[in-house]
Parts: sequence; structure tokens; C-alpha cells
Amino acid sequence: MLEDKIKSYLDRIDDFATDSKEELEQFRIEFLGSKGKIKGLFADFKNVPNEQKKAFGQRLNELKQKAEGKLSELKTKMDSSGAANLDIPDLTRPSAPYELGSRHPISIVRREILDIFNRIGFTVAEGPEIEDDWHNFTALNFPPEHPARDMQDTFFVRDSEGELALRTHTSSVQVRVMENQEPPIRITAPGRVFRNEAISARSHCIFHQIEGLYIDKDVSFADLKQTLLYFAKEFFGKSKIRLRPSYFPFTEPSAEVDVYWGLKNETDYRITKGTGWLEIMGCGMVDPNVLKNCNIDPDVYSGYAFGMGIERIAMLRYGVDDIRYFFENDVRFLNQFKAAY
Repeated sequence: MLEDKIKSYLDRIDDFATDSKEELEQFRIEFLGSKGKIKGLFADFKNVPNEQKKAFGQRLNELKQKAEGKLSELKTKMDSSGAANLDIPDLTRPSAPYELGSRHPISIVRREILDIFNRIGFTVAEGPEIEDDWHNFTALNFPPEHPARDMQDTFFVRDSEGELALRTHTSSVQVRVMENQEPPIRITAPGRVFRNEAISARSHCIFHQIEGLYIDKDVSFADLKQTLLYFAKEFFGKSKIRLRPSYFPFTEPSAEVDVYWGLKNETDYRITKGTGWLEIMGCGMVDPNVLKNCNIDPDVYSGYAFGMGIERIAMLRYGVDDIRYFFENDVRFLNQFKAAY
């Protein structure tokens, strides 16, 4: 009898309980699916005698509503239970202690040096790390027999156009700027350079330089000295420098620049060898031959140039006694610079 089926289904619906989404879906398919039991009863409705159709229809609607109600009730219960079980963090707690990165000490020092010279009108210029002979040597007044051209000092590479070299200094950038820009010129040229040297605590085959160049009318050695004194005061906080005669192929006269470091403690005695003076860079007036090679008239213009190794300056700034630390990327070493500039 259909009435017995309806009563049986109603009892099953009343008794049904689950906390499984899979079982609930099976319940929906069994009773409310397109081929479910309730659909089947509606299909049998046409066989019910006319005098019983009203009562039977009411019972079918009651069954359908009961099944839909049970489905809705269990769904709501599962949804609320799932939300309650979510691991919602306490939003009032401090955030997780995420590890902060740090700038590399070479990048810190490079940026500070560039900022100092930028304040007096120097702009930054850059060039390629693989250079031809003209820009790396010849234009800078290196004669063919100069030792720097020897394989002991320079890394050479070959391509289809001939022999090239990994630049040994950023002076090659100065040549490129002078070839393509009319004076006045006031630039700094930072970058990585390469020399065929043994790696030790004090030297490396790869290092970084910053060079400066100023070309204009009536530029004198006194202008150079004042610029370098300004740098020593700004970077080191030192107000005393000295210039010792030296030799560079691309400058004449040339000098080594020392800053008076002082002799306040044992470290000062050690790094200055007891003199109180510390070498920081080389400099000089741009050789007239270099100006001619770059199509600048030396009778009209003059200029000065200077250059320093960033690793050496960083070692002095932070008291680092081994240049290799800068290239090993040891996190314990780099973490010491988190609070730096």
C-alpha cells in the first residue's frame, strides 16, 4: 500500500541523523533526487482513486517537506559546526616575528658614498663589465708594455671580434662618458671589477670600485683636495687628510690619499702600522693624453679623477679583517648589518 510506504519513509526521515556530508548527500539522492523515492510516489499518484487523491496528495507533500526540512536542518548543523571548529587566530595578539632581511655591507657603503658625492653635484654613470682594449687600457694612457696588460693582472676573453677583457677598473666608464658627453662632466662610476690576483684575507679577484671624474674649465688640484676633504669629513668624520705623490697612467700629477685615523687604541695602531694615517684611495689630475683620446681639448679643459675600493672602505667602516667575508654570504655575518643604513 502507498500509505504504508509513506509512513515508512516518514519514520526513516525522522530517525535519520549524520555528521557526514557524504551520507547526507546519499540521503538527498535517495529521497529528493530525480530518481528518488518521493519522485516515484508522485509517479504512482495517477493510480490513486479519485476520492483518495486529495488525502494522498497531502501526505506526499508532507513527506517531501519533511525530507527537505531534514536535509536543511542537517546542512545548517554541519555548516555551523564547521565554522565553530575553524582555527581563528586571536587578532589582538602581536604578529608573527617574521625574519627581516638586511642590505649587504657593500651595498650599504656604496649607497652612502654615492649619496655624499651626489650632494655636491656628481651623478652616477655605469658601463659594461666586459671591455675592449681601447676603453680599458689604450684610451687611459696605458702603453703597450704596461704590466697591467699582462695576463698576471687581467682576465682576458675572446669572441668573434677579437680579444676582450673583464674590466680591471671602472675608469673605462669615465672614457665612455667623456667620448659621448660635452664638458662640464661630474660623475661617479660604481661597479664590479676583476683582476687576476690570489684570493686572501686582504685581496680578491673580484671587488667593487667607485671612481669620480670632474672635467671643466679651470679645474685645479686644489679643487680635488677640497672634494676629498669633504668626503673624509662626511664619511669618516675625519678632518685631516694628506696626499702623497704616486703614479697612475691616466692622471698627472697623481697621489695616494691618506686620512688621519688617529692612535686612540690598539686597533688604530695595528691598522695604521703605528702612524695614525690610513690610505683610502688614489687620485690625480686627468692626463692631457686621456682628454685628447676622448676628443676633449686639454688646452681648454682640465679635470681630476679619484677612485677607491668599496671593500676596503667597508672593512674600515665595520672593522672587518677579512675581505672574503663579503663574498661568502654567511647569514651570521650578514645579520650584523640589519640595523645599518
